[in-house]
Amino acid sequence: MKRPSRVLIVDASAEDAARTADALREGGYEVSIATNGTEGIDAALGEDVDAVVTEYRLPGAGGLQVISTVHIKKPRLPLILLTGARDGDVAIHAVKSGAYDILPKPVDGAELRSVLEEAIAAARQMSKPVEIGRVYEEQDTLIGKSRAMGRVYRELAKIAATPVTVLIRGETGTGKELIARALYQHGHRAHKPFIAVNCAAIPESLLESELFGHEKGAFTGAVSARIGRFEQAHNATLFLDEIGDMDLHLQAKLLRVLQEKRIQRVGGREDIPVDVRFIAATHRNLEDMINKGEFREDLYYRLNVATIQLPPLRERPEDLPLLVDYFLAKYAEDFGIEKASIAPEAVQCLQQQPWPGNVRQVQNILRKALLKRRSYTITEDDVRELIAESALVRPRQEQNTLAEAAGQMLRRAMDGEIPGAYAEMQRLMERELIGAAMDLSEGNKAKAARWLGISRLTLREKLHQHGLNGK
Repeated sequence: MKRPSRVLIVDASAEDAARTADALREGGYEVSIATNGTEGIDAALGEDVDAVVTEYRLPGAGGLQVISTVHIKKPRLPLILLTGARDGDVAIHAVKSGAYDILPKPVDGAELRSVLEEAIAAARQMSKPVEIGRVYEEQDTLIGKSRAMGRVYRELAKIAATPVTVLIRGETGTGKELIARALYQHGHRAHKPFIAVNCAAIPESLLESELFGHEKGAFTGAVSARIGRFEQAHNATLFLDEIGDMDLHLQAKLLRVLQEKRIQRVGGREDIPVDVRFIAATHRNLEDMINKGEFREDLYYRLNVATIQLPPLRERPEDLPLLVDYFLAKYAEDFGIEKASIAPEAVQCLQQQPWPGNVRQVQNILRKALLKRRSYTITEDDVRELIAESALVRPRQEQNTLAEAAGQMLRRAMDGEIPGAYAEMQRLMERELIGAAMDLSEGNKAKAARWLGISRLTLREKLHQHGLNGK
C-alpha cells in the first residue's frame, strides 16, 4: 500500500497555514508546517516531502527565495507559490526560480489538491527509472529482446544524449511515453523537470491555455493569471503526447515556439522566452494528414529531427512471455498475491493474438485475469474469455463505427447470444467510455470524473459495477 503524499506548508500566518493544512488533509495528504522561509528551506531540504506549498510574503527568506534555493538542490520537487499579489512580475520570477505553479490567495482547497495531485504524480514519473530488460521494484521497464526492440534500444541510445527534438511514432499502446521518459532520464536535462501533456486528453478549447498559460481576464473564468506547460518546462523537457490530435491553430503557435523560443500567454502581449527540449509522440499517419491538410508540413519537419519507430506487438511475439512474466509479477505485488502463475497453453494463446491494443491491451488482460484467479493458475479459457470481452472495442485507428457496433450487438440478440441489444449496448458503451477516461487520466479519478461530467462518487460506483477497480 502506497504511503500518503507528504506536503510541507511554509506560511507565517497560523490561521492561513491551518486552513491550507485542513484542505490538504481532507484530500488524504500528510502535512507539516514551517512558519518562516529559513525554517521552510531547512525542512524542504532535510525532510522527506513530496511537495512544498509556500506563501509569497514570509519573514526572513521570502517565498521566491524558498523556491529558488530548494529548486537548486531538489529540482524535481514540486514547489507551489501562494500569493495575494496581483503583480504579473511575481508569477514570472516564480517560474524562473523553479515554481511548478502559482495559485492566488485565498486558497481554493479543491484547486490546490488538484494541482498537487498532478505535480506529485509528474515528479514521481520523473524519478521512476525506466530500465531496459532489467526489473527492479518501483520502476517501469522496456521489455523485449526481439530484433525489433533491439533496433529501438540502439536508436534510443544514439539520440538520448543529444539535445535534438524527437518524434516517437507507434500504434496505441506500444509504450511511447516510456520511450519519452527513457530519453529524458538518459538525456542532458535529466536533472531538470519532465512535463508531459496528452494533447488528445484535453479539449481543444482548453489546450491552448494549458500549454501557453493565460492572463487574468483573458476569458470567462480566468480570475487570475496562470502559467502554462511551456513556462513550467523552461530549461527542462516537454513531452507532447498525441501531437497529431492538435488543431491547426495550435500547430501554428507551436511552430512559432520551436522557431523563436518565445511564447505569449492567452490574453497577453508580452513575449516570454522559453528554452525547452521537445519530445513528441503520435499514433497517427502524419504524412497522410499533411496530404489532407490536417497537419502542417513545416511543423512536421521541425518535430521530425530524430525519429523512434516503435514496433507493434504482433511483429514481436517472441517478447510476449517476457511481458507476461513482468506484468504478473508487478500486479501480484500490487494485489498482495504471493505468487502468480499462468498455464503454458495460456501463454501460447496470448502469443497467437494480433493485439490491436498492443502492450497496453496485454497489460489489461493480465490484470483482469489475475484479479479473477488470484492465487490460482490462469488458464487458457480465462485468457480466451477476457480477450473475447475486449475484442468489441479496438484502438481508435481501427475502431468500428457506432453503427457497426450496434449492428453486431443486434445480430447477437437475433442469434440468441444475449437477451436484448439495448441493455448490452448501453453497458458496453458506458464501460468503454469510463475505461477510456481512466486510461487517459492514468488512473486519476478526479480528472476522469470531471471529463465524464459525473461525480467521483458516481465514478467509483461505476468502476465497481463494471469490474474496472483495477484501473
